[in-house]
Amino acid sequence: MRSVKYLIAAGAASLLSTAALAADMPSIMPPPPAYYAPPVVEDFGGWYLRGDIGQTNTRGKLYAPGYDDLSTASYTQIGHEFSGGTSVGIGVGYQFNGWLRADITGEYRSKIKFSGTDFVTGSNGFNYSDSYNGGYYSFVGLFNLYADLGTWWCITPFIGVGIGGAHNTFSGLQDAGISPLPIFNQTGPGISQYVNTPTMYQANAGSKTNFAYALHAGLAYKVSNNFTVELAYRYLNMGEGITGTGTTFDATKTKGRAFQFQDLTSQDIRLGMRWNLDSGSYLPPPPPPLIRKG
Repeated sequence: MRSVKYLIAAGAASLLSTAALAADMPSIMPPPPAYYAPPVVEDFGGWYLRGDIGQTNTRGKLYAPGYDDLSTASYTQIGHEFSGGTSVGIGVGYQFNGWLRADITGEYRSKIKFSGTDFVTGSNGFNYSDSYNGGYYSFVGLFNLYADLGTWWCITPFIGVGIGGAHNTFSGLQDAGISPLPIFNQTGPGISQYVNTPTMYQANAGSKTNFAYALHAGLAYKVSNNFTVELAYRYLNMGEGITGTGTTFDATKTKGRAFQFQDLTSQDIRLGMRWNLDSGSYLPPPPPPLIRKG
């Protein structure tokens, strides 16, 4: 009986030692690998090129040299307007992060026509009229800063501001004037009558460079990581313009003063394209090495 007890005790001790040894041995099957989420691919970054084409809508105010001599008279401007035109521009920019970018742009604004009529009441009570025709073109350079306001369905609304310069050149301005000329009727007792006598003023071309600024708002659509299309509105202030001198209103062929165009502004609709030079594609890092307990 005592030998049976010794045998049971020895078997139990052997079983316990075997279990302890198994606990210290490494696992035969490695643990399942941990799941590592791939890094988020940034949809921005680095340098980009851009190109733009737009429809221009210019406004401005004509100031004729003869207005300086009408301190005691009044005048009315009717139908002063510019025709529509186009603008073509290129630029280079940098995307700082997901919401801030900047670029430098240069553009050519095609020549557009100006027309209008002035009606003047002189201090002597006589009425005058002048009809104008001419045109101008511009070169504009801007430094622009934009804020992207978030992205929904690949569409990103944005706003921006720009500062720079505009070089405006006016040419071909003509002033067809109708002014009264006194003629004395010798058959009457000193009766004075007036006839309308047309005169022509031809201004030479003239250019002026001014400070310019712009306000932007639009929508950008990301076609791919490297290509984005924009549809934008822009308000552009180009300062002033000036013509060269020409002949005077009274057709005496003497040298006259230049015309001025003040407060030249334009409300433009623009289609733009951006090519990102940094694709923004990154490879995920390799998984960490498998660590086993020894």
